[in-house]
Amino acid sequence: MIDHPAFRTGLALLIGLVTGVAGYRIGMPLPWMLGSMLGVTLAALARLPIAGPNRLRPIVIPIIGVMLGSAITPETLQQLGRWSGTMLVLPVALMTAAAASYMIYRRLGGYDPVTAFYSSMPGGLNEMLLLGAAEGGDERRIAQAHAARVLLVIFFVALYFGAVLGVRSNTANATWVALDALTLADYLILAACAVLGVQLAKLLRLPAAPIFGPLILSGAAHVIGWVMVPPPTLVIIAAQIVVGTIIGSRFIGATLKEVGSDLALGAASTLLMLVMAVASAYALTAFVDIPLAQAFLAYAPGGLTEMSLLTLAINQDVAFVSVTHIVRITLVVALAPVLFRLIRRGTRP
Repeated sequence: MIDHPAFRTGLALLIGLVTGVAGYRIGMPLPWMLGSMLGVTLAALARLPIAGPNRLRPIVIPIIGVMLGSAITPETLQQLGRWSGTMLVLPVALMTAAAASYMIYRRLGGYDPVTAFYSSMPGGLNEMLLLGAAEGGDERRIAQAHAARVLLVIFFVALYFGAVLGVRSNTANATWVALDALTLADYLILAACAVLGVQLAKLLRLPAAPIFGPLILSGAAHVIGWVMVPPPTLVIIAAQIVVGTIIGSRFIGATLKEVGSDLALGAASTLLMLVMAVASAYALTAFVDIPLAQAFLAYAPGGLTEMSLLTLAINQDVAFVSVTHIVRITLVVALAPVLFRLIRRGTRP
């Protein structure tokens, strides 16, 4: 029974639920995702018989996209012109952070050039894993490097906002949206945003389709006024627990030595990237009227889903941060193969 996939997945979700509740109880920023992520990571390192609920990811990510889209207002759209400065700073911030990270994995970690390059690119885990594997990189190391980066970014950023800035999750004070607060029409519209949004984004070849497509359609539906409420709170909590559980389960099967090495390298790389993010945020706010915290979240090298959720938790502009991260992922995915080939050509004797 212990070896049955359903049992292992169920145990991982149970651990995620319990540690998510614990995170909520102690006032942790983004408690449901951060708490479950840390709990399942520890369970994976303790070799408990768990498995990641990866089959649930295609379901919960569009739900989160719909939730993020519900935070978009007409006022948000009026600020689109202010975001152009962010996009000018973004490529410089990306190249500087990636170069510093590459040196850490190459010089300190001793990774081969392919593995070091795709481990250091602040793009999506799946995209960098596929590109790195195609070039002959070590898939396991690339996957663990990005898992460590996302885990550490969420942890450091959440702690910074909570311990240094005194910001707490708005979960406790947020309006609870009950299951019966939505009409049947509301449910149908939000479900359509989730399902059709993914298909539309894939058809248009948009980056991060599972979250970006539903975000766009949900935002449009809320701005137009077709629906006035976000998804039920219980559904959103469940989605965040699943996401946190999936992140933590990426360390299943890794030895303590591997994880220790990956986390040490990831910590060095992440801290450098976060320093770059802070510097870029300060540079941006010098000539654009955007709050420093919001600019920092836009440049922080975490995952799109995770950074967007953290942004929502501390009442910042979700649309601004989400769009910036989507542009980041697009730039990295588009330019990484080209840059790698140029670097490899330049280093050949």
